[in-house]
Amino acid sequence: MIQPGTGTGVKAGDRVIVNLTVYNWDGKTNAVAGSSYDTKAPETIAVTEQLPQVLQEGFTKVKHGGRLLAVLANDSVAQQQTTTPAEPTKVFVFDVVGTQPPALKAAEGKETGESIKGVTVDNPGGEKAPTLTTKTDEKAPKELVVKTLIQGTGAKTQANQTLVVHYTGKIWGTDQQFDSSWERGQPAEFPLAQVIQGWQKGLAGVPVGSRVVMSIPPDLGYGSQAQQGIPANSTLVFVVDVLGAY
Repeated sequence: MIQPGTGTGVKAGDRVIVNLTVYNWDGKTNAVAGSSYDTKAPETIAVTEQLPQVLQEGFTKVKHGGRLLAVLANDSVAQQQTTTPAEPTKVFVFDVVGTQPPALKAAEGKETGESIKGVTVDNPGGEKAPTLTTKTDEKAPKELVVKTLIQGTGAKTQANQTLVVHYTGKIWGTDQQFDSSWERGQPAEFPLAQVIQGWQKGLAGVPVGSRVVMSIPPDLGYGSQAQQGIPANSTLVFVVDVLGAY
């Protein structure tokens, strides 16, 4: 630790927002390998067990406004077993500039009254799960349809972010449910760029706190490939609460 900082303390489980600079410590030039001061894009780091121990402990000793220096050497044993040149030891300097707010428990905002014809969503309010019904004789839309049911007031999601969401997914026309994070009792968390195209297109730009219902045609879902609980060429319907983005 170089400077402890004077703001709010950091605790395990927080998502700290940092500016960081990385140096290659080779004993010669010690060149800068990268810096968020150059990219003007602070990074968010979750203080969890996935971090190296030195960083887990280091972050919990600094406060907002503090500066943390960490040296992360590569495993010397692993280096001896490979023919590739050893990576130099890295020196990280982290400036803690804030903490991401914790994810919401459920959508928060004003109901819009919007809907998709043939799909019903019951919004019970509070932190209770919405009820999605997709049994209908209506023909499934051929294009992606996204309707906002509850308009959140948070920042708009970006395509390169990781989202925290609660959702229920059903098949258009049959009311067959194939997935629900609500029933697992745990929100899902994933990089938006790594999910089906219907989600990528439908959830980018949605304000945090919103509840949306999406009808996703097969070509933006799983197409002709059957999945567990999802027949081939299915139109997928999701109701999604966007709880956080970072």
